[in-house]
Amino acid sequence: MTAPLLSVRDLTTAFRTPEGWREVVKGVSFNVAPGETVAIVGESGSGKSVTSMSIMRLLDPVNARIGGAVTLEGRDLLSLPEEDMRHIRGKDIAMIFQEPMTSLNPAYTVGRQIGEVLRHHDGAGRAEARAATAALMERVRIPNAAARLDDYPHQFSGGMRQRVMIAMALAARPKLLIADEPTTALDVTIQGEILELLKELQEESGMGMLFITHDMGVVAEIADRTVVMYRGDCVETGTTRKIFSRGDHPYTRALLAAMPRIGSMAGEAWPLRFDRVDTATGSIEPQGPVADTVDRSATPVLSVKNLVTRFNVGSDLFGRSTGAVHAVENVSFDLHQGETLSLVGESGCGKSTTGRSILRLIEATSGDIQLDGFDVRALGPGDLMRMRRTAQMIFQDPYSSLNPRMTVGQTVAEPMIRHRLAGRGEARRRAAALLERVGLSPAMLDRYPHEFSGGQRQRVAIARVLGLNPKVIVADESVSALDVSIKAQVVNLLMDLQEERKIAFLFISHDMAVVERISHRVAVMYLGEIVEIGPRAAVFGAPQHPYTKRLLEAVPVPDPARRHHRLTVAPEELKSPVRPRGFTPPPRHYREAAAGHLVMETH
Repeated sequence: MTAPLLSVRDLTTAFRTPEGWREVVKGVSFNVAPGETVAIVGESGSGKSVTSMSIMRLLDPVNARIGGAVTLEGRDLLSLPEEDMRHIRGKDIAMIFQEPMTSLNPAYTVGRQIGEVLRHHDGAGRAEARAATAALMERVRIPNAAARLDDYPHQFSGGMRQRVMIAMALAARPKLLIADEPTTALDVTIQGEILELLKELQEESGMGMLFITHDMGVVAEIADRTVVMYRGDCVETGTTRKIFSRGDHPYTRALLAAMPRIGSMAGEAWPLRFDRVDTATGSIEPQGPVADTVDRSATPVLSVKNLVTRFNVGSDLFGRSTGAVHAVENVSFDLHQGETLSLVGESGCGKSTTGRSILRLIEATSGDIQLDGFDVRALGPGDLMRMRRTAQMIFQDPYSSLNPRMTVGQTVAEPMIRHRLAGRGEARRRAAALLERVGLSPAMLDRYPHEFSGGQRQRVAIARVLGLNPKVIVADESVSALDVSIKAQVVNLLMDLQEERKIAFLFISHDMAVVERISHRVAVMYLGEIVEIGPRAAVFGAPQHPYTKRLLEAVPVPDPARRHHRLTVAPEELKSPVRPRGFTPPPRHYREAAAGHLVMETH
């Protein structure tokens, strides 16, 4: 029997609190063999990330206490001097974190940060490190890698920053890679390609991998064995095939039941709520479809025609721009009251820019936007403020969109006061009712955002938007970072609100399984253009455009039988949306594949 690369025995981790030491990891044990992938799964607060930080000894020793035994190839990591541990980090064990913006130094170029790993651990010279860095960036599919070595983290999209982090982690060819939610923020095609890349690297080098995630589809695709954690305890462990087919613990069964599965909407005419799953007992309560509230004969509440949004880049000797990012190019669609239209596509395809252009958070270059009687692009400041009572936006990260210095009561009440819909006392009473409506207690009014979980903060953001009783809500990746059971609850909440208030949703997402569940219609964007748009059943059941097929093919399926599955659609080199000054896009033509199902013709 092969000796384990990593052995974790009775690992306990406790944090110092005003009430004393609180144990958050409770006697966890597992092994990782060379070339093996072990997944640790569980929702936020289960202790899975603290487990990885404990293994790497990245917790503050003053406020954290680690017990048990952690050995790497027989070396006891918990008893090593800090100087020796520094040599092991990055060289023998590398780690990919979930949020790359907090892991990358904003003051240094990405080339310097990746190259520093090579110079420190491999003794590479400056030129050698620079060439190797470019090769690593190409390997994780960063386009124009050599030209982007001197760019800073803020110049990359979230998905691109995560690829930089993966390149940095792999730079010193570690024996063990700890990947903490490394694909959560990535588009499905990029996620699929990163998983393929990690599989290939394991086959080449025999690298062991500890993969931490709450996405059971990813677990099925990549993990040999799985450890299930719940509130600090390891409640179940075994081969991934056994966990998926015969999960013994109620929490394991609940995780699998809450997982959105692509293809689950076959035969369903309208959006379908997620089943309510009790994570303590594993019980499942079906919730049923959303009532049809869409009147397609009425005037659309939102009509977008030939929308173009471009950003100038570069400059010549005379200060003129040398080119432009064609972020949104000739986009047109209608949205009816009570309808959900989902915009899907990879990072940089223009879907978020489309949503922000519609609400005038970004100024469009040209086009026509009619929103509930407002000619959006012609509005002055006063009318613009009135329009924003009709249309609101829910952002991806509620923590950055909520003021940390305001209580949630003040946060929810503030738009009502600002738009003169209520005085302070009445706004507070309405805020309490809105918190209750989104599943939070009115007793939470005087708490601050940092006192809430991610799912609760997203509910606060939804309550804040509802205070203005909008007709249109642009939900920009509003559930992408949530745990599976919380995601299901928030999506159900949005569908309940739509049924009650006939709200029209422009739902921007890269989570295709959720999109299939919530949508009436779907628009697929690629390089700023809509390449396919139509009813949800048509786009998912009979995709026509090659890019739509790629998106659907890349969605991870929670079936371990696909463990050695390889993508049948070859990955494409990411194209750049930057065009030279004066560039005129070619005319586009669409064919109608079925009623209301339009597909851009390819040449």
